[in-house]
Amino acid sequence: MFKLRRVYDDLRPIDREAVGQVQAILRAQFPQAPAKDVSGLPRRLRDPLADRFRWVLIVAEDQRAAVRGFALMAHAPDLNFCYLDYISTASPLTGGGIGGALYERTREEAFRLGVLGLFMECLPDDPALCADPAVLKQNRARLRFYERWGARPVQGTAYETPVDPADPDCPPYLVYDGLGAKELKRADAKKVVRAILERKYSRLCPPGYVDMVVKSFRDDPVRLRPPRYAKAESQAKPRQISRDRRIALVINQRHQMHHVHERGYVEAPVRMRAISREIGKLGIFEELKPRRASLALIKAVHDHRFVDYLQKVCARIEPGKSVYPYVFPLRNGARPPKDLPVRAGYYCIDTFTPLNSNAFEAARGAVDCALTAAEALAQGFRLAYALVRPPGHHAERKAFGGFCYFNSAAVAAHYLSAQGPVAVIDLDYHHGNGTQDIFYQRSDVLTCSIHGRPSFAYPYFSGFREETGEGEGKGCNLNLPQPEELDGKGYRRALGEVLARVRRFKPLHVVVALGLDPAKGDPTGSWSLDFKDFEDNGRMVGSLGVPTLVVQEGGYRIKSLGLNARHFFLGLWQGAGLAGK
Repeated sequence: MFKLRRVYDDLRPIDREAVGQVQAILRAQFPQAPAKDVSGLPRRLRDPLADRFRWVLIVAEDQRAAVRGFALMAHAPDLNFCYLDYISTASPLTGGGIGGALYERTREEAFRLGVLGLFMECLPDDPALCADPAVLKQNRARLRFYERWGARPVQGTAYETPVDPADPDCPPYLVYDGLGAKELKRADAKKVVRAILERKYSRLCPPGYVDMVVKSFRDDPVRLRPPRYAKAESQAKPRQISRDRRIALVINQRHQMHHVHERGYVEAPVRMRAISREIGKLGIFEELKPRRASLALIKAVHDHRFVDYLQKVCARIEPGKSVYPYVFPLRNGARPPKDLPVRAGYYCIDTFTPLNSNAFEAARGAVDCALTAAEALAQGFRLAYALVRPPGHHAERKAFGGFCYFNSAAVAAHYLSAQGPVAVIDLDYHHGNGTQDIFYQRSDVLTCSIHGRPSFAYPYFSGFREETGEGEGKGCNLNLPQPEELDGKGYRRALGEVLARVRRFKPLHVVVALGLDPAKGDPTGSWSLDFKDFEDNGRMVGSLGVPTLVVQEGGYRIKSLGLNARHFFLGLWQGAGLAGK
């Protein structure tokens, strides 16, 4: 068993390990490859236009994350073509369809980029051009392989002319895969050939040779060799969305146990149904089952006494009953009451967030989903979504409130921080006071929040612009409180400021606390964003190009909730470059 995924750079540990394994395969399978192709691979992936190409690396990994094969493709956006530089399995004995799967995935990526075709070089299968019978046999097998997808050598040109007349053996064919296109125009082919020879072989091909080869393209459209080995099986345009280009979706199916029937309690199960129904229409999600996480991961973010208290008190409350805090410790917070229900005010920040028999398990289930989605990023997904309730961003290190018990986004951000810096972007109408509290003295997690001003919006006593962090965390907390009336244009101005700060921070992961309550008509907010605004916001966040986890927070206008969510994720998917042209 193996899985395919694209590796965008070598910044995260999992990607750095994959790139190292690809370099080892290159050295073993292509001993004559230029040193810059091997040692320079990390630079090529990090540099948007290294060698005037954008480099695309696809790896096939087994269950232990061992790379069993790879494909390296160069994309020339200025001339709109792709060039398959290398494709190989880890050893000649590796089989199991890895080569075919890698080429299919490479074709899909090229098609997604909207290029005029995928080009590559293959050594000749003509005895007149290749004298060694063993090499000739390998060449025929390789050309037979590509011919299954309709990729065939270009004919009637001087491309096979040796650069050095003294070394005429095995000059390569130029092979073209049109990805379903009917023909290749001569003018396009000339530009492509010049780019390949000048950009890839600049040290080998003198200008006179390049001009000679380019001028030899006289047929219009360019003539391809007729099929020689087998009928093409897959000449049609690729249409599937590969798994690593989908958004990993983890849904807290246990959320329904937390159903508070009191009048006016807007954090209801119908929110989940409204969102899941609409986002399912996109066809870009890959649903994963949540995995049970250790309480230790929650206690790494929340005070262990607070966690233990929630577990104990919820277990003792009679099913169907709720306990609301009503007494709060202003002076003697060091001595919590012995009576558990009375102690609710010791650990809570408001009077409208109840404790009941299911609150602990529902909140823990939300954390499980957030952590499972975070793990999905390490498995190759670029985007992941934890669709959960109850929400979490108001839960502080040792306090619950605002319908929130455990801060799922903060737990996930702390988990991801083991790999490197993390940025948390809170897009809820209300300030993410809990996330700020948890990371306020840390420099490895940047917290940013766009919210209503504390003068009129919950939680009222936090979210001021001058709150920028303390100690090591000084400068790593950004609050952008906004006026009571705000439209999509004004929101995008604030979001642009947040994203500029995130880019300077250079995180390896981004966690988005997604509130849909900035929507027009939301009963808990006063802003006027519509579905188009949410799509623009998603596209802006996606343009960061960083693996991103989205954790659901607020949003209570059921009529527009699902539509706004659907458009946010459409924009996010497109902005991240996963949708194609």
